Amino acid sequence: MRIAMVAGEASGDLLGGHLVNALTSLDNQASFVGIGGARMRAAGFESWYPMEKLSVRGYVEVLRHYREIMGIRRALCDRLLDERPDVFVGIDAPDFNLGLEARLKSAGIPTVHYVSPSVWAWRRGRIRKIAKSASHLLVLFPFEADLYRDAGLPVTYVGHPVADVVPLQVGKAAAKEQLRLSPNKVIIALLPGSRESELRYMADTFVLTAQRIAEKIPNVQFLCPLGTRQTRDLFEAAIHRHQAQELPITMMFGHSHAALAAADLALVASGTATLETALFKTPMVITYKMAGLTWQMMRRMLYLPYVGLPNILAGEFIVDEFMQDAATPEALSQAMLQLFGDTTRQKQQIARFTAMHETLRQDNAARAADAVMQLARSHQRVGVR
Repeated sequence: MRIAMVAGEASGDLLGGHLVNALTSLDNQASFVGIGGARMRAAGFESWYPMEKLSVRGYVEVLRHYREIMGIRRALCDRLLDERPDVFVGIDAPDFNLGLEARLKSAGIPTVHYVSPSVWAWRRGRIRKIAKSASHLLVLFPFEADLYRDAGLPVTYVGHPVADVVPLQVGKAAAKEQLRLSPNKVIIALLPGSRESELRYMADTFVLTAQRIAEKIPNVQFLCPLGTRQTRDLFEAAIHRHQAQELPITMMFGHSHAALAAADLALVASGTATLETALFKTPMVITYKMAGLTWQMMRRMLYLPYVGLPNILAGEFIVDEFMQDAATPEALSQAMLQLFGDTTRQKQQIARFTAMHETLRQDNAARAADAVMQLARSHQRVGVR
């Protein structure tokens, strides 16, 4: 069994790593090729191009790298058409993967798209494109399955992988002790993003917000997990710009889950981190900033009044969101301080987060692997080559 995959960023690499391991348990002779990151490579995946080449977000940013990315996609497609894997799995990265999947599917190679694009929030016209590109769709959220079934696309709800990893009951006191944090401190996690582009837009805002919070909560301790040397450098530069060296903040290389497990509250950049924060039952405020032109284009396409995953899953605002121009240090610090002082609101968020966790806990990797393997074996049986 030869299985091709493409993951375009860290979250896709996480999904891909779990999937490769689960598929290997079903067929220990299977081989895996395409584009992936460190987690996929550690599971035995052969990456033909650096995944970081595809880790670009936002319309303006993508345009800068468009020619290089399209060159990689053409070369990858030609190689896959020549080698003809038993199945192709595009993990998220829809702008890259859907066009690739369409070409492979038209050539008789079954295709799986793993993670639905946010058609429920914007760009609903994409449902037709997905149906043309994917032989089967794997979705992480239950409401997505009905959406695609109504469009006639074979779909499997597989749950979310982080929901399988995070315990349903999180021991905050034990998590603080593990990080050697004082039980008398108010612990606030700051998650300004995983990409350099996100830090460029949000690092200053997060630092200035933390300064205002520290003025009102003297016993506060901030934890800021950052995934790379580059993102850490950008955050440290913001600290120096605003002369915030005395801020009680601990920067961590990765370890976002440890920070969220210990945190009493969190300020989080919109994205997968908001779901992880919810799974760790940490009350939060959500924010985001991006290039002005990108924001104007995305805002016109929004179908929902919220963008944070906890609010989308809840179908209502259970977490405050501050986007773009509204994401000022004054507004964010005020929202965080109000949440800190409102224990009833904190308990309400935690109760909703717990219900989400129970729904999303589905043994994700095993479900996804079963669906992929069934499609690949069906393809082998009919002898399509």
